[in-house]
Amino acid sequence: MSATEQVTHEPTAPRTGRRFAVTAPDAARIASFAALICVLALTPAISLGSALAPLTLQTLGVMLAGALLGWWRGALAVVTYLLLALAGLPVLAGGVGGVEPFVGPTAGYLYGFVLGAAVTGWLVDRIRGRVTAPKVFGAAVVGGMGAIYAVGIPVSALVAGIPLWTAVTGSWVFLPGDVVKAVLTALVTAAVVRAYPPAGPAARRR
Repeated sequence: MSATEQVTHEPTAPRTGRRFAVTAPDAARIASFAALICVLALTPAISLGSALAPLTLQTLGVMLAGALLGWWRGALAVVTYLLLALAGLPVLAGGVGGVEPFVGPTAGYLYGFVLGAAVTGWLVDRIRGRVTAPKVFGAAVVGGMGAIYAVGIPVSALVAGIPLWTAVTGSWVFLPGDVVKAVLTALVTAAVVRAYPPAGPAARRR
């Protein structure tokens, strides 16, 4: 190496996962949707025959969180809601909280909420072009219904000690109400994105 050659070693800044960084606006949105799920969960629950879980509106909040916040922020909103319940706040359906609901026969649906919000958000995030109600409806059906059922039914059957098929047939009564919630999610999401484009998936991909 000649005397005129110089080698400089500049410190390299560590890479941070900025894509998943929670900014102050993110935290506010996550908290707002966790509060929305709390409010919807506290509407009067309806018992449906042999179903292990009652019919509530909290799944509407789960679908909206995924659709309007995106997959990981929506999932964080649901996790925040569940942590509030686990801490003992009476924010679950029927005004209950604490550890018991997370180990009882309806526990599977609570765990499924996280996956449901994530899948709904993941699918909405991949919408190209105009965000329309039919596109969001498909995402809400797959995530807010299919993903939640996929976790909730087998886990609840295991905890309750009943055959899986019995749990499946018992959950059919939820379908009409959940379809209505998926329709509402689609209409609200399309209207919000149309009125405020930064809430849409195109803005989240930047």
